[in-house]
Amino acid sequence: MTAIPLGAENAVPLVGAGLVDPASQILGDSASSESLKRLISSTDRIKQIDTLILLKEALVMFKRGNWIQGGELALKALHVDEKSAQAWHVLAIAREKAGDLKTAITCFETALRISPEDAYIANDLGRLAFRLSLNDLAQKFFLHFLASHPNHPEAMNNLASVLREKNDLDGAIEVLQTAIAAHPEDPQLWNAIGTVINARGDTETAGIFYREALKFDPDHCHGNYNYGNVLTSLGQFEDARRYFDHALPRFTDPMNVYTCKLSMAFAYLAEGDLKNGWTWYRARTKENTPEHTVYMVQRPRWDSDMPLEGKRIFVSAEQGLGDEIMFGSLLPDLIREVGPSGHVGIGVEKRLVPLFQKGFPDCTVVHHHTVKHQGHTVRIFPDIKDWGSWDAYALMCDFLPRYRSKIEDFTQHQTFFRPDPERVAYWKAILSGLNDKPKVGVLWKSAISHSRRNRYYSPFDDWKEVLSLDGIQFINLQYGDTEAEMEEARNLGLDIWTPPGIDLKNDLDDLSALCMAMNCILGPANATSNIAAAAGVKIWIASLANTWISLGTGRLPWYADTRLFFADNALDWQPVMQAMRDALIEEFLN
Repeated sequence: MTAIPLGAENAVPLVGAGLVDPASQILGDSASSESLKRLISSTDRIKQIDTLILLKEALVMFKRGNWIQGGELALKALHVDEKSAQAWHVLAIAREKAGDLKTAITCFETALRISPEDAYIANDLGRLAFRLSLNDLAQKFFLHFLASHPNHPEAMNNLASVLREKNDLDGAIEVLQTAIAAHPEDPQLWNAIGTVINARGDTETAGIFYREALKFDPDHCHGNYNYGNVLTSLGQFEDARRYFDHALPRFTDPMNVYTCKLSMAFAYLAEGDLKNGWTWYRARTKENTPEHTVYMVQRPRWDSDMPLEGKRIFVSAEQGLGDEIMFGSLLPDLIREVGPSGHVGIGVEKRLVPLFQKGFPDCTVVHHHTVKHQGHTVRIFPDIKDWGSWDAYALMCDFLPRYRSKIEDFTQHQTFFRPDPERVAYWKAILSGLNDKPKVGVLWKSAISHSRRNRYYSPFDDWKEVLSLDGIQFINLQYGDTEAEMEEARNLGLDIWTPPGIDLKNDLDDLSALCMAMNCILGPANATSNIAAAAGVKIWIASLANTWISLGTGRLPWYADTRLFFADNALDWQPVMQAMRDALIEEFLN
């Protein structure tokens, strides 16, 4: 019999958390009432009685929401007839609903091989491939479905969503224009074209399309959610929250619910309302979804009623590298409250261990390792051998309401990294040997290129206004592949010096020393700018307006010496570049 995989045999490391997305805007559900009706009809054609009975019982379990027992019945059916496409299809749905997405996709593929004429299996495969970021595969399956169901609005929306994620924005718009011509009053199609326009950075125009979706369906959950995000970006926070309020009870998928709650949090935090913001921010853990992280710690989770003085508390970082650093500013408050009779343990990304150990020498600092196992995200701490010595564990952000309930709380502990003084002296000598100009580091992008991320970063071309400034020695701090940008800079006669002998992505300890040797660093809020800011370096951030991490201020209050230069929209970064250029002249050249 064909082997039936029930779990991930090889754990796959996770990448850092990305931006909030409204459950990817993908339509359809493999276990919707309509889908189950089709499956019931399909099983009626099964001639093997034992298989038929088992699958009928499995579908009854599905109707009750019992995915595990339904999957077990599908497995029994496959032991009777391993070539039953319906049994593989039922098992695929069970594994998908249980969060075991990789096994689910294998089962769907097997069902499709056995029954290639069933286009609805291909449609389910496309949705699942999209959730796994297998965009080329998802596109293939949606096109397969559309070949037999032309202009199907759900599939057209989903195909456009895939093209958007692949940064083929023109292709996505072309698909949606065709779909809207066939279904001019379909709100999801208007909503989808809004998401594509938004990915281009034209937020205000995207809002027009979201309003069009809401004209046809005022209760459209995605339309309300997306329009709320537009209003947040425009600084209309109260109106934004009203649309989130309208969307929340209409979402049924838990991931949609959590992303909407997080957007509500950001609408409060961007306005400076920390009390409400941190309350909503609890949704970041995404309980009961495939994105929820299970922490393999055999101790109780800390809550605000537990005393801290004299306790041994282990704290895990969460989310992406930059977030691990930014929220690390809470640790001095925790260490002070725990006191000399207690002890704090810290789990961070492996590259950050030396920085946190130098910053918090009296703490136990270890690395975390995050894997996918049987559909669950699991975080482990391999260096902790005995959890019995700890009283409780916590996540860094658990302490936000306790230590950062108002803006004034941010004036403490904004510098907490301590780069190696010898390496700082080394880099200062290297930089001084270049010339006597002020040394200004520059970054311009994230290492992750994505339709939902790219609009938050100004293109390299826009930086020429700053980089052409005489009297400043610019230092390339951008990690990742920068050869194309450096070649362009050389052709334009721009003097950007790249430091030798350092891995800017992985050698973060030495990177912090290099940053300390500079007068200032310019760029977006990414891992490097967070590392430098935590060491006390002067940081100037290019950002879209109303970013939540500014907490309603004109700076990053998490750190000691920061300044934000806001762009009103992602289509025009020139005012930001001109403001940065003027500030450099005033600060270093006048």
